[in-house]
Amino acid sequence: MPRPRTVHRCRRCDALSARWAGRCPTCGAWNALVEEATPAPAPPPGTVGPDQGRLDVAAFLHGGREGPGSAPVSLGAVDLAVAVPRPTGLDELDRVLGGGLVPGSVTLIGGEPGVGKSTLVLQVLAAHAARGRVLLVSAEESAQQVRLRAERFGPLPPTLRLIETTDAAAIAAAIGAESPWLVVVDSIQAVSDPSVSSTPGSLAQVRACADLLVHLAKARMVPMVLVGHVTKDGSLAGPRALEHLVDTVVTVEGDRHHALRLVRAVKHRFGPTGELGLFEMAEAGLASVTDPYKLLLGDRRPGAAGSAILPAVEGQRALLVEVQALTSLTSAGTPPRRSAQGVDGGRLGLLLAVLENRAGVPVRHVDVFCSAVGGIRVTEPAADLALSLAVASAVSGVPLPPNLVAFGEVGLTGEVRQVPHATRRLAEAARVGFRHAVVPDSCPAGPAGMELLHVRSLRQAVELASGAVPPTD
Repeated sequence: MPRPRTVHRCRRCDALSARWAGRCPTCGAWNALVEEATPAPAPPPGTVGPDQGRLDVAAFLHGGREGPGSAPVSLGAVDLAVAVPRPTGLDELDRVLGGGLVPGSVTLIGGEPGVGKSTLVLQVLAAHAARGRVLLVSAEESAQQVRLRAERFGPLPPTLRLIETTDAAAIAAAIGAESPWLVVVDSIQAVSDPSVSSTPGSLAQVRACADLLVHLAKARMVPMVLVGHVTKDGSLAGPRALEHLVDTVVTVEGDRHHALRLVRAVKHRFGPTGELGLFEMAEAGLASVTDPYKLLLGDRRPGAAGSAILPAVEGQRALLVEVQALTSLTSAGTPPRRSAQGVDGGRLGLLLAVLENRAGVPVRHVDVFCSAVGGIRVTEPAADLALSLAVASAVSGVPLPPNLVAFGEVGLTGEVRQVPHATRRLAEAARVGFRHAVVPDSCPAGPAGMELLHVRSLRQAVELASGAVPPTD
């Protein structure tokens, strides 16, 4: 009998290699090649092959008939009614998904452990249960654990069905028997196909199981949500092909020590990927946040040195984020400390060098601690100016005006450069009540009632923000 051969597949680019190497020859990623057994060649007619007993997806779904979409049709004759999204019951999630879950679509949800992925999908299931049967596949938690979590959201709907299994064939059989409105698999890395000669969670298993579930969703026109693990660097675990197989990839972000959760779509075949959903983790689950400033600016201390307000843009949504800085004299004989939380540490080091050499702010012999408040992570270059002003304010002890915002990219020569979405940033700041903005010299005009303070250099911005702006209207 022919034997399966062993290859090595890259977790980053999905490229194949005959031998293991420390670095992928295609994408250059280190330690990304994983051993994988490929299926053996088909046995001669009349013999029993190693894949006998494997679930035949086409036969299971269509009884041997051709699947939908197998014959060419006119593009103008395509029925768009079947692609109308179904609301999830969570307004902020519907904002991200462009209205809800589309029948036949497959959505992959990823996030760090404890961020609220399982809570989110349980709430979506409970909302869909009012329309018909919904199915939750629990491949990691026991049925008792799932029930205890679900009871926090209210009475358990009788149409919410649960199957506790890791067998892909059992999942397919349950979907065929229940004909649910919605299927959630938690999580895809724990599901396995016994006919695939790999351990659960391996590249081959994840790809085979995801391919089966995608075929089921498309054939039965049922929306399916897959919960996925993430790696240490925050990316979705498993092969890159997993993200290509699904229609939508949604990430849930947030600091587990803060209540704010950010939901965004990094891939969406049924709409744009620029929307951002905001949730608050409460006792009864995730609640949509209509006014984020109760969490982001509710406890702010106006008039405190080292604080600046940044109109950040997350996707297509503008948010006002407070960035803070604290400085203290470095202990004798020790190098100065640079600590960053919620902001890019490498970018902070660059800004400190520009402040010292281009703007005359003495930061060479002080410890600098910077953070973005509220669990928001700010990485865009537009945060350079606000972060620099916060550090300068902390060094001088002079607070910035409480009704001032600032944004702009800072170059190595100390110039302040334009950033995208300036109009959107200013409009959000004016809506919340801020009346002054330190902006790059090339920034367009702002909304009525907003005074723009155009600056060409970081030195000019520090001098202007520290004394030229009136503290109140």
